[in-house]
Amino acid sequence: MAAECANSAIHRMARLLEVSTSGFYKHQSLSVTTRLEERQQRRADLEVKIHAIHRESKGVYGAPRITAELRDRGETVTEKTVAKIMRSLGVAGISPRTFKVRTTVVDPFVSFPEDLVQRRFDRGRLDAVWTSDITYLTCGEGDMYLCAIKDEHSKKVLGWAVADHMRSELVLDALGMAVAERGGDVAGTIMHSDSETVCAGVFGFPDR
Repeated sequence: MAAECANSAIHRMARLLEVSTSGFYKHQSLSVTTRLEERQQRRADLEVKIHAIHRESKGVYGAPRITAELRDRGETVTEKTVAKIMRSLGVAGISPRTFKVRTTVVDPFVSFPEDLVQRRFDRGRLDAVWTSDITYLTCGEGDMYLCAIKDEHSKKVLGWAVADHMRSELVLDALGMAVAERGGDVAGTIMHSDSETVCAGVFGFPDR
């Protein structure tokens, strides 16, 4: 009857099926109540799971990553729903755009070698110019820094290192990996970096 109520009068269908109209409306009311209770239970279940995942991530995960985690656990849910529930719970993830970590600090007393690159990074051959930079990584385990060494002709990352500091060891580890990738033969390669932690003189490379 519910499926046909748009096409036929309720009282006519009730008479043909020999049921009461009051019984039909009572059943409909119970169905609505049941569906409402099911939605409320579903909402409460999602709230518990979202709060648990947010806590497990140490407050880092936002709606996109919590949605992905829920789906990995077998839940069918949209990011919009997760974001709405998170707002109602008063929780939010950590966005790397809400703060900026300074990864370049210029020593006012340091003297820089001559700039051998002059903005001409690609010299048309491998190992002519390498570049390096340090970037900050946001993660639940604590502050981390990534240093990478790239060949400016092939655009390939030759070496990298991750650490919880920006001391010279971070760059040395990345540079060592890059040198090993090229078999140790990197004579004449120009190493260019704008980071504070540079390796002037290491492996015979100028840093700027």
